[in-house]
Amino acid sequence: MTSHIAQPVALPCGAVLPNRLAKAAMTEGLADAMNRATERHETLYRRWAEGGAGLLITGNVQVDRLHLERPGNIAIDGNGGLDALCRLAKAGTSAGNHLWMQINHPGRQTPSSVNPRPLAPSAIALAAQEAGCGEPQAMTEAQVEDVIARFVHAASVAQNCGFTGVQIHAAHGYLLSQFLSPLSNDRRDSWGGSLENRARILMEIVRGVRQAVGADFPISVKLNSADFQKGGFSDEESMQVVRWLGDEGIDLLEISGGNYEQMCMIGRTDDQMDRAKPLAESTRRREAYFLDYAARVRPLASMPLMITGGFRSRDAMEEGLRAGELDVVGLARPLCVDADICRKLLTGARDRAPSPEDELSIDRAALGPEVDDKTLRTTESWAQVAWSCMQLLRMGNGEDPDLRMSLLEALVGYDANEKAALAALCRS
Repeated sequence: MTSHIAQPVALPCGAVLPNRLAKAAMTEGLADAMNRATERHETLYRRWAEGGAGLLITGNVQVDRLHLERPGNIAIDGNGGLDALCRLAKAGTSAGNHLWMQINHPGRQTPSSVNPRPLAPSAIALAAQEAGCGEPQAMTEAQVEDVIARFVHAASVAQNCGFTGVQIHAAHGYLLSQFLSPLSNDRRDSWGGSLENRARILMEIVRGVRQAVGADFPISVKLNSADFQKGGFSDEESMQVVRWLGDEGIDLLEISGGNYEQMCMIGRTDDQMDRAKPLAESTRRREAYFLDYAARVRPLASMPLMITGGFRSRDAMEEGLRAGELDVVGLARPLCVDADICRKLLTGARDRAPSPEDELSIDRAALGPEVDDKTLRTTESWAQVAWSCMQLLRMGNGEDPDLRMSLLEALVGYDANEKAALAALCRS
C-alpha cells in the first residue's frame, strides 16, 4: 500500500519537502541571556532532524528583544549571535530535511515581567488575567512600519544563516493575529477597520519578505482558522485572508486556531467540547481540530495546506492526505517525548504518535477547595504546556524526556526555569 506520509511535497517556489510530516513550532526557551541561539538548540534540532520529519519549524524567533513570548526566546534585534544561528541551521538540516525559522512578535501577549507596556494594534488588554501579560499601548504608524521592517530583516538573516525557509506567525493571538481581530484592533486608520486594513500588516510583511529572499525561498504563514471568540476573527474572514495570501504566492499555509483566551491550539475549547462530534465520525475528524475548516478552505487555497493540532494515528494522517484535505501533517507535542516518532511512523514501526501528557491530570485538592471546574481545566491546560516545555529543556540538555514527571512538577520546574531566564535577561 502506498504511504502518503512518505511522499514528497513540491512547493510553489520549487523547493521540495522530502515527506509529509512536519515538526510544528513549539517554544523552546533555550536562548541565552542575550536571546541568542545556544548549543542546546543545536542538540535539540539535530536530534529532531535525525528523527525523520521532512520539515522542522523553529519555535517563534522574535523580531524585538523588548517583546518576547518568554525570556528564553531567540530574538534577532542587533544582539549578535549570527554564528550561533548558522550552527543551529546546520544542525537542524543535518538529515537533508528542511528547517524553517518561525518569525514572530507577541504584541500584547508579552509577559508583564518582560515588558509592562508592550506594543499592540490598540490599547485593549487581554481579558485573561492569568496570562500575566503587560498593559498594551497602541502602536503609532511609524511603529507599525518598524515592525514590518523587522520581520523582513529577520527573514533575510534566516536565509543568510542557512535556514531553508521562514514562517510568518499570524496566529494564536500574537501581534499579527491581534491586527486581524476586531476584538484587539479598533484602529481608525489604514491599519484597522475593514478586514483589508486589518490584514494589511500581514500582507506587507509577506511582500517585503518575498522581495528580500527571492522567488525560490519558501515562505509560509501560520494563520488562525478563527479565534473562537464572539466578535473576533471569524472563519469567513480567515478564508478571505487565505485568498489574499494565495495572490501573494506563499508556499505553505499552516492552519491553527485560538489564542491565550481560547487555547484550542493545545486542545479543544470548552465550546468545542460541548459540540464534540460523535465517535462514529471519521477518526481523522475526531483527532484533527481544524480539518472541518480545512475542508471549506481547500477550494480557495492555491498553496499547500499544513494542519497542526490533534493528529495522532497514522491511519488518520494517511486518510486525510489521501482525501486531499491537507498536504502536510503538523506534529508538535509528540516530538517532545519521542524525537524519532516521524521516522517510526514513516517506516510503520509505530502506528500512533504519543501524547502522554494528555493522560495526566491535577488533583483538585492540590489547588485548594475553592477551585472551580473552569479554573481546574485552565490550570491543566497550562500545565500540559509546561510539561512539554520541560521535556524540551531536558532534550536540549542531551537528556531523555521524563515521562514520569507530573503536571504539578512540570509547573514548578517551568516556573523556576522562567524566573532564572528572566533574571538573566534583566542582567543583560
